[in-house]
Amino acid sequence: MLSQNQSKHIRSLHLKKFREAEQLFLVEGDKMVSELLSGNGGTVTQLYAEQGWLDRNKSLLSMLKIPVFEVTASELEKISTMVTPNQVLAVVQMPQFSPNLTLPGRRTCFYLDGIQDPGNLGTILRIADWFGIPAVYCSEDSADFYNPKVVQSSMGAIVRVPGWRISLEELVQQNPGLPILGAVMEGENALENRLLPSVGILVIGNEGKGIRPHNESLLTHRIYIPRHPNGGAESLNAAVAAGILSAFIPF
Repeated sequence: MLSQNQSKHIRSLHLKKFREAEQLFLVEGDKMVSELLSGNGGTVTQLYAEQGWLDRNKSLLSMLKIPVFEVTASELEKISTMVTPNQVLAVVQMPQFSPNLTLPGRRTCFYLDGIQDPGNLGTILRIADWFGIPAVYCSEDSADFYNPKVVQSSMGAIVRVPGWRISLEELVQQNPGLPILGAVMEGENALENRLLPSVGILVIGNEGKGIRPHNESLLTHRIYIPRHPNGGAESLNAAVAAGILSAFIPF
């Protein structure tokens, strides 16, 4: 049974200020929680699950020393951030990524300029995880990395891909001489070239406004994804653009 104090504590983690104060966040759903428990990143500190889920995962849980609490579907609904809760909720420690302003792995990394949609940020983290992009940097006004929607859409990448908040100007100063590429509406056709630099900074702009003028002035290369002659869309979703361009970064 879920106590009132437990419920209050978990619900407090729906809010950024409490997540930051306690360095904890929530992960929900069978797939993501099972992945965490199997050792694929992240440290689970508490687990709240329905009886059916606990029965199916008894052998895995028996090997782990984690406080586990059985809850009903209605109790899970009260503490969940999801419209339709999915069997299990984990309280997880935020990864302690050491600040690294020199591009890790000497690979091209993302810089997100005012990405405010949590779903976009989470998807970009997932893209970075898939393509081996070792870090995601972003402006201070970008979405919170541990927003529940970011966590869910990252599909576990949130504990594997480090992210830091920094101005693009400071990041450029820390990495002198590197190419700074910006996804814009006009510039060099990224698909014609078919190859982006293996080391550099790829800037993805705000969903509606694009890259802000000051940051655009720091670009060394302006690139765009051409629209098909029969295409009618005004623009691409920020995460979709990041995914397309990532495919042209050499491994």
